[in-house]
Amino acid sequence: MSGRINPLQRDIELLIQDTMGPEAQAQYLREHAEQEHRRALDQNEASLGYRPEHDLFVDGTKRESLERLTVSSRIVFEYHLLVDVIEFVDGLLQMHSPVLSGEYQASHVWFADDKEFDINNVPPAEQYAVINLQPYARKIERGLSKQAPDGVYEGVSVLAKRRYGNVAYVGYGYRSVPFGAIGAWAGSASAAKMAREVRGGRPSLHEEWLTRQPAIIIDPGRN
Repeated sequence: MSGRINPLQRDIELLIQDTMGPEAQAQYLREHAEQEHRRALDQNEASLGYRPEHDLFVDGTKRESLERLTVSSRIVFEYHLLVDVIEFVDGLLQMHSPVLSGEYQASHVWFADDKEFDINNVPPAEQYAVINLQPYARKIERGLSKQAPDGVYEGVSVLAKRRYGNVAYVGYGYRSVPFGAIGAWAGSASAAKMAREVRGGRPSLHEEWLTRQPAIIIDPGRN
């Protein structure tokens, strides 16, 4: 999530101040950027209940302050809202996971554009998803665990959407994970038998069906 100084608005305001010298214009730009930054912080606090951390970039370089601006400087404030969404979802999944052996709770895995990542180092991506990699995750989602009679993923997605729906799209669905424990199970004789009896149809389509797992999808490009 970014806070940007609108180039058109900036140009118009600087044209109004065309009698200023370069240093005075840079100072005016700095004051305008600080004003927009405070406004964004106030809006986030009103919406989220807190002021998010942020990074400042000037002409593509990370800065600690708005010193040494020029009239043509491009200023971007990056607010750390997406990380908050991911950490919120992950925390709820840990909290609401049924615990017997601990395998299910330890198997919530995050993907950024289909590549696994550590939530302590969230990469830029067009879409994020968290998926449980245990084969029995679908049973838990259907309420077959006494510790989670209403499932886990769908309920967490609702809570996250309620809290952060104005920051990013948060939705519930299924994703195919044809590797790891799920892939191994999908290749077993018992899974093949279940697919024939329950799913039917062409065997070539069985793997995708057998490996579909509950997922929470976060899309920062829409909300």
